[in-house]
Amino acid sequence: MTTAATQTGLVPEDIDATKWDNVRPLFDDLAEREVSSKAELEQWLVDRSELEAACSEAQANLYIAMTCDTASESKRTAYTNFLENVAPKLKPAGFKLDQRQVELAEQYGLGGERYEVLSRDVKADVELFRDENVPIQTEIDKVEQTYTETVGAMTVEFNGEEKTLPQMGVYLQETDRDVREKAWRGIAERRLQDATKINGIYDRLIELRHQMARNAGHEDFVGYSFAAMHRFDYTPADCKDFHDAVAKVVVPFKRKLDAQRREKMGIDPLRPWDLAVDPLGREPLKPFKGGVDMVAKSKAAFEAIDPRLARMFATLGDGSNSNGPADGALMDLDSRKGKGPGGYQYMRDRVRQPFIFMNAAGLHRDVETMVHEAGHAFHSMMCNDEPLLHYRHSPIEFAEVASMSMELLSMPHWGVPNGFYSDKANHARAMREQLEGSISMLAWIATIDAFQHFIYSNPGHTHEQRTRHWLDLDERFGSDVSWDGLQRERETQWQRQLHLFSHPFYYIEYGIAQLGSLQLWMRSLDEGEAVAIDAYLHALSLGGSRPLPELFEAAGIKLDFSVDTIARLTERVEAELAKLPE
Repeated sequence: MTTAATQTGLVPEDIDATKWDNVRPLFDDLAEREVSSKAELEQWLVDRSELEAACSEAQANLYIAMTCDTASESKRTAYTNFLENVAPKLKPAGFKLDQRQVELAEQYGLGGERYEVLSRDVKADVELFRDENVPIQTEIDKVEQTYTETVGAMTVEFNGEEKTLPQMGVYLQETDRDVREKAWRGIAERRLQDATKINGIYDRLIELRHQMARNAGHEDFVGYSFAAMHRFDYTPADCKDFHDAVAKVVVPFKRKLDAQRREKMGIDPLRPWDLAVDPLGREPLKPFKGGVDMVAKSKAAFEAIDPRLARMFATLGDGSNSNGPADGALMDLDSRKGKGPGGYQYMRDRVRQPFIFMNAAGLHRDVETMVHEAGHAFHSMMCNDEPLLHYRHSPIEFAEVASMSMELLSMPHWGVPNGFYSDKANHARAMREQLEGSISMLAWIATIDAFQHFIYSNPGHTHEQRTRHWLDLDERFGSDVSWDGLQRERETQWQRQLHLFSHPFYYIEYGIAQLGSLQLWMRSLDEGEAVAIDAYLHALSLGGSRPLPELFEAAGIKLDFSVDTIARLTERVEAELAKLPE
């Protein structure tokens, strides 16, 4: 793979960008370099991209190492040192380059379609930047890390063994209701042990984020976030419309599924531990055993979809790595004690290679996570040849189309030879779970997004008001289950959502993207899979070089989250579910 050094000559191939003294002279070079033509400005942009790619990758490697081993003091310290000593210097240095870039772009007429998105985004960043927010962002990063470490340390003693919370998920699918209840209560009780601490972490994050917004001239963190995330194509009012549409269309669908579950299980009322188990009493789906097996079966599915996907996926490794990003590994998949929560794909921008992090425990949801994160990796690899770092990343709303589409498009191929489900009944069951979840998840997305709008529009709220609003949202969007005797557990369910802590306002994107992904899935049904995959890969190859609506259009879909669109997609999912055997 071509390195940044051979592309620009500015950044040494072996630079250690975790140290400010190594990168400061390069920022100074760009800030002071004479630029006397449009061609020289374009080279300046490429040089800047590769310098910032080296810095981004330095932070990525430290973050990946820390989340893969939160118990390691040295890895925590290395990441914290970067947050405290390098990141605060990168931000003003980057702002200085932003200012110069805006001036040079105006001077040399750097416009047109090629630079439309870049110019728009950089101007917005210049308007938003404040020196006083640099130390606040550093503090935010450190508080976010505290949440990651707190959750990563959570384990449960179950049947004489210590289990991580992701590993406990398998017991929520047990057919023995007593086992499910014991597991659910064990998880909930462990979370409650740190509930007060996590509430305090969130209090501090809200305080810091509100101050940052006020410093930048915004009334609250809502407006600040929309500007910072370059949300030019929809507004907070549009998000509210999405919430209302979900309440009108999706919640009745979701509660119809709850009623069917009650009837099939012969249970009334449903309890929280009854939602993950198969309603017909079948054993949990066990699609793979360990990361190596999961990767091999994923390869088989991707090969069946399109050889181009299989070739890209094959470059990521065999799934055996359990040592984070050491030795150039590109995946760390299996759950273990001391590993951070969740799953992600993180692009190392200089070597232009993705890293996939997961907490796989042998469940079907891990299959969904694997193909989801692989979709992100495909996106990263499809625009590898783009010289501008800004365009090697896309708006989150479309980045999630890349991942969520892969869940739906891979679904028919989970039962291929050497795949996840050799039994046709299990394959149909997995597809049913995926389709039901593709619509039902919109209710949780609306819940989390509406919660954040309340939180940051009312930064002075009390814990009591926070809890009351959460319960109101759960009544509006939640499953039709009984929480009798579980009041505290219900009140703190929001604390399990990682995005509230480390990626504020990054959640509505999942809803917007799911609507796009469902549209692409419908294209595969109506026009053929090859048509959908070609459109998918074409759109991915654009990276972030075009405005959000145009990225959707490139895939032959629309950026639209109206009631009509949500109703049309819900109806199609119901129709396809009717074709699947129970």
